[in-house]
Amino acid sequence: MTSGTAFGEWLGEVGRLSGLARSGFVALVRRPYALGAWVREMEHIGVRSLGVAGITAIFTGMVLALQTAYSLPSLGVKYYIGTVVSKSVVRELGPVLTALIVGGRIGAGMTAEIGTMKVTEQIDAMRSMAADPVKKLVAPKLAATLIMLPALTIIGNGLGIIGGLIIATLQLDLTPGFYLNDVLDSLTIDDIASGVGKSIFFAYFIAVIGCHNGLTAGGGADGVGRATTNTVVMASIMVLVSDFFLTKFFYLFF
Repeated sequence: MTSGTAFGEWLGEVGRLSGLARSGFVALVRRPYALGAWVREMEHIGVRSLGVAGITAIFTGMVLALQTAYSLPSLGVKYYIGTVVSKSVVRELGPVLTALIVGGRIGAGMTAEIGTMKVTEQIDAMRSMAADPVKKLVAPKLAATLIMLPALTIIGNGLGIIGGLIIATLQLDLTPGFYLNDVLDSLTIDDIASGVGKSIFFAYFIAVIGCHNGLTAGGGADGVGRATTNTVVMASIMVLVSDFFLTKFFYLFF
């Protein structure tokens, strides 16, 4: 395969992904709304991901507090550990790690589910009955991800700050009141809006990539496995790349 052919295929893939992003948004806002399907997807995507998101967040806060205080002891950083943990977790680590960990799980699940329907020709049967697969399959998953990933991010932010509190009190000999006052003094609405805003973009990217790879899967069970792997890789790269540009954007406006 020549480089020109590979580049052309890459452009075609980007075009198909962009097309699904647009059609998925249109299907999401167009009536009727399948609220029952939305709630089922929210339970599957959000509630079942709460454990892994919580564990990731709380230990991230603990490690961040410990490393910061022990790496820069001469600067008295431990007295500002609440500021360091809250700013880092709420603006950056909370949204990104939640998107990477939870996004890999839910994105792979979307691809496996839709890809299995694709290779077993259930989606073709749906189209033959004049049903829109994007409206029936993509829109509920997109809606649930847009709602639940920011919610998980907010919960994760709180647990990350609690993780920092545990280390501040048990390892750094700070009082809970001192730590929490530092958090409340340093954390602003702009910080929270920046982190939650990032998670909304991440949710859209993850859902679109997961559904796209499922809808384009082929080659039986092996093809579904490859599509699932591609989803995890593509979603992770998209989260990390977009995080750079979103960080610059939110620092300009928030």
